[in-house]
Amino acid sequence: MVKNGEEALLMESVDLVEPEPDGTFRLVGIFGDQITVKGKLKRMNLVDHRILFEE
Repeated sequence: MVKNGEEALLMESVDLVEPEPDGTFRLVGIFGDQITVKGKLKRMNLVDHRILFEE
């Protein structure tokens, strides 16, 4: 998550990013852990294994 120009780690080893009808994103980890992120997708860099959301 990028907030005020600073990056903060929300989750490691994300397996699935799924948009929800309410405008949020559901992130599911490789062990089944889940979080919901409110924000917009800023950038995905699959080579570096990074997905950035912006508040």
